[in-house]
This record gives sequence, C-alpha cells and structure tokens, in this order.
Amino acid sequence: MRILLIEDDPKLSGSIAKHLRAESFAVDIAADGKKGEELAYINEYDVILLDIMLPHQDGWATCRNLRKARVLTPILMLTALDDVEDKIRGLDSGADDYLPKPFHIGELLARIRALARRRTEVRSTTIEHFGLRLDLATHRAFRNEQEIVLSSKEFSLLELFMMHPGKVLTRETISEHLWDMNFEPRSNVIESFVRFLRQKIDNGFTTSLIQTVRGAGYRFADHE
Repeated sequence: MRILLIEDDPKLSGSIAKHLRAESFAVDIAADGKKGEELAYINEYDVILLDIMLPHQDGWATCRNLRKARVLTPILMLTALDDVEDKIRGLDSGADDYLPKPFHIGELLARIRALARRRTEVRSTTIEHFGLRLDLATHRAFRNEQEIVLSSKEFSLLELFMMHPGKVLTRETISEHLWDMNFEPRSNVIESFVRFLRQKIDNGFTTSLIQTVRGAGYRFADHE
C-alpha cells in the first residue's frame, strides 16, 4: 500500500514512516495541510493519515477540501485532541476513522489495513485464488496449503496482484502502490521482484499465476 502521512512533528512522522516502511508500505510525508492536500491530488494513495493541528491549513479544512474535490481515499485522523466534539468534527469533515495520540503502532497498522480492505471491498483477512492463499493479518502465504516464505515487499506485491485478478497492472500502477516518490521509474526493480515472486509461488506447480502482458504490464490469472 501507498500511504500519505500529513504530520508536522518530524520526530513523530519519522517514527511512523519507519514502522510503515518496515511493513513494506510506501510512505510520502507532508509537514503541512496545504502540501498534503496537493500530494493527495497528484498521487493515488490507499490511505491518508492526517494530523489535525497543522500549519498553514488544519486537518479539518484539508479533509473537507479533499472530499469536496471527490478524493475518496480513506482518511484516518491522528490527533492529540481526544474530546468527543473534536472526533465528531473530524468525522463530519469526511474522515473515515479517528485515532487519538498517543497510540500503539500495532493499532495504527490494524486500522490502516481495515480501511484499505473496506476500500477494495475485501472484508476478510484472507485472499484466496486457485489454491494460493494470503493471510493479511499474519503476512503468511500458502499454495495448496504449502507455506511460501515471502519478504515483506514480495508479500505486498502479491497482495496487490491478488486483489485485482484478471486486471492488467502497469509498472506505473505497481510503483504508485508499493513505492514512494523517491522510486526511480527507469530501474528494473519491479521486474526483479516479479521474477522472484514467480519463482516462489510457482515452484513445483504447473500453472503460472502471474502473466506478463507484453507492452502493458502484468496480470494475475483469473482462470486456470
């Protein structure tokens, strides 16, 4: 997943980003509301983490502006304000969830996953196609009940494919969801990860589940 973190405290934003990247999320950071709003218009994100007390433009205004502009990305508000009225104001501004500071990073990760599943209409914590099963809660993968050991980035790439079976995913789409703004588009990183992933999930099986669509991208099989 690609996350937009709008937070003006550099120590906190750095800590959150470190934990998210350890889970192989791509993270872009904005230190004020206006910059965050601009990034949300330019890039496609899976979840936006939005602080309320921001310079230049507070989180409430940022959230309202995004919703008025039909940016429907799930928004999770992060704030030290724990008053019920503040929660109501945030939700009424268009936020999807609200997490008061300080919070446990595990709860933040769980709420992010829940919002992402809601957006993609995946209600279960598992995804399964053609005997290949992903457990999103434990980050474990199985094919015909045989466990496949994946790195965090490989797991995230496979999750992206399996959430869009039959759909061609371009390099741009993959990079936008799994890498941040510092990704070098001319590199062969995506091709390398797809190759490693294929070797792991197809080893010992006759059916290859990730197909190359020449000149377009990659597609996860929608039929055997």
